[in-house]
Amino acid sequence: MAEEPNSKPGSGGFSSAVNGGRTVEECQDMIGRSLRIPMVKFLKEHMEKAGCRIGDKFIKAVHCDKQISGGYVRGEGIIVCSNHMNIQDEVNQVVIHELIHAYDDCRAANLDWSNCAHHACSEIRAGHLSGDCHYKRELLRGFMKIRGHEQDCVRRRVMKSVIANPYCSEVAAKDAMEAVWDVCYNDTKPFDRAP
Repeated sequence: MAEEPNSKPGSGGFSSAVNGGRTVEECQDMIGRSLRIPMVKFLKEHMEKAGCRIGDKFIKAVHCDKQISGGYVRGEGIIVCSNHMNIQDEVNQVVIHELIHAYDDCRAANLDWSNCAHHACSEIRAGHLSGDCHYKRELLRGFMKIRGHEQDCVRRRVMKSVIANPYCSEVAAKDAMEAVWDVCYNDTKPFDRAP
């Protein structure tokens, strides 16, 4: 959940790719490669330790009409928008980001995606822990700042996603993000520290 708007709470997207993307089949193969990277294995393992089993169809490639790159929906799993993916790294980022949302949903019995503070917290964690806001990614997006780029990026991406939640106005999204920022930004579970 983050960069491009999505109107469904409990789901979200990244910045969409250009050039028409991949077929669903090509993207599904790319998801298969993502499942072998250490960070994805780590997140899956910790979800299972938390009592949430991830089946073979938990992460699937689909063609998306909205300008999103993927999303997580409680009870359904993770989607990766094939038509907005061009390279393996994009698929990896979507899978990691959305797995953090799935992990949050798994470990918090009362997570309510229509609650702006809950949604903002999971977005803060996913933006901070997934590598979405790594300096190189920000540079490629055209955001050049030497200091503080990571937190600025997380804040920008949290706002885009939470504003897209039909239950959260821009003011409510900003208030929620600010209210939970310190606690959620410093919550690095299941990692010992931010990767």
